[in-house]
Parts: sequence; structure tokens; C-alpha cells
Amino acid sequence: MATATARHILVDSEAKCEALKQEIENGADFAEIARKHSSCPSSRQGGDLGSFGRGQMVPEFDRVVFSAPVSQVQGPVKTQFGYHLLEVTSRQD
Repeated sequence: MATATARHILVDSEAKCEALKQEIENGADFAEIARKHSSCPSSRQGGDLGSFGRGQMVPEFDRVVFSAPVSQVQGPVKTQFGYHLLEVTSRQD
């Protein structure tokens, strides 16, 4: 079974998500941004979601996590929870 580890930042608007992505692309630390801005409880761990398999996350999230390049920030990804920035930290297919 394919598994991945990932971290994310969850915010309530696409504009805020885009702004945070720009900060990260300009050198800001993903984990620090997650701790300061993410509304997900995972923010306490810098957005770290740990390891999970296909189908354990919402479909929009799953599609990105199991197809995006490792270590490259993806998003905004819209789900029922809001807008996410995602970074796959490892994946075993």
C-alpha cells in the first residue's frame, strides 16, 4: 500500500494561502508559518500530519499528496475545511 508523510497549513481564504506560499517560496520556514497561521491542530507540530495511506484524507488532499513531487510546496488546495498548502515530505509507492 502506498503511504506518504506530509505537512500542511490550513487557512480560511485562497488569498491568505497564496500569500503564505509566497513567504515560504521567499525563504520562510514552513513549520514556523504553520505554527503561526494554520487553523489545524497539526499546527502545533509545524503542520506535520505524520504517515498515512491512500484514502485516509479527503479526496482533494489525497490526489495532491500521492502525485506531487516530494519536498515541493503545493497549493492552494481547496477542501471542505478551507485552503491548504501541502508539502509531501516522503512517499513510498
